[in-house]
Amino acid sequence: MKVIYNGALIDLIDSQCDDKGWMNGSGVFETIKTVDNLPWALSRHMRRAVTSSRQLGFSIASEDDVRVGVALLCKTEKFPNGLLRISFGSDGDWSAVHLPYTPLHQPASLAILSSQISVAGQPVKSYPYTHRLDILNSVKAQGFDEAIIINEFGRVSEGSVTNLLFKIDGKWLTPPISDGVLAGVMRALVVEYCGVAVKSIELADLSKVESAFLLSSLRVAQPVLSIDGRLLEQSPEFGAEIEAMALRTSVG
Repeated sequence: MKVIYNGALIDLIDSQCDDKGWMNGSGVFETIKTVDNLPWALSRHMRRAVTSSRQLGFSIASEDDVRVGVALLCKTEKFPNGLLRISFGSDGDWSAVHLPYTPLHQPASLAILSSQISVAGQPVKSYPYTHRLDILNSVKAQGFDEAIIINEFGRVSEGSVTNLLFKIDGKWLTPPISDGVLAGVMRALVVEYCGVAVKSIELADLSKVESAFLLSSLRVAQPVLSIDGRLLEQSPEFGAEIEAMALRTSVG
């Protein structure tokens, strides 16, 4: 398996990455959907990586260098559907790994996380990522697919690895970044192009959710089957609208 490490195409074993694309140490990362070896919304992901690294006090490789490396990688490690993980270490090293990805089409079952999580400051997409993967693995052990995280003020924040999109009283809503929400690329796109409103959602409001999706760059918009076992309506037409918008706006 080949990876990009500091701009060079090398064997995985010669890099500082594991087989999932995680580098040693700490830094920021972006996980990007590829279709036919083209990355979706790479420019948006790069802007977020630059913002995240500045927030943490370091700089990252230039977008030109990253684009050249990603293009070479995607010509070498080819998949019809892929997961591209680009990591930028706080020590200046960076890497890109391209892995096969199976799109998620089955509706997800969500669990409301019982313990509230502090969301002081704006979240950044940083590694080590164990704090989020531990939440995800915990709810999966209980038979669910994703968690709904509640912040210390009793408001809905996000999933462990996704943004949340809810239909309440006939309107599509997503929580604001100020409630501890990662500035997700797909979240931004649905707000800009699909008429989704940004509004705080209280814990009690979850009982009024009519329909829902999980948003992420990989999943795009995965429908939600249930919240804590309560079945929700399905909204395939809106899901198809989001998918079409993502295809139209994301390549490049």
